[in-house]
Amino acid sequence: MISTAEISFYPLQEEYKPLIKEFIEKLQSYSGLRVTPGSTSTYAVGDYDRLMECMTEIMAWSHEEQGKGVFVVKFLPGYEAK
Repeated sequence: MISTAEISFYPLQEEYKPLIKEFIEKLQSYSGLRVTPGSTSTYAVGDYDRLMECMTEIMAWSHEEQGKGVFVVKFLPGYEAK
C-alpha cells in the first residue's frame, strides 16, 4: 500500500540548518521513496513497509550521527501525496 509521511525535523543544536539538509539528503538516498522537501516539512512517499523501515533507520542514524533532535511525523497510510 502506497503511503505518505510528512516529516518535520528539529535538531536540538544551534547550527541546525546543515543538519536538516543532511537529513533530507540521507532520506533522498533511500531507494523506493519519493522525497519532496518543503519549507517546513518534507514528504516521503512509498510502500508502507518500506517507508516505515526507512523512518526507523533514519531516526536512529540521526540520533547517532547528529545528536538529539525532534521528529514530528504525520503518517497517511493509503495516501499518495502529489
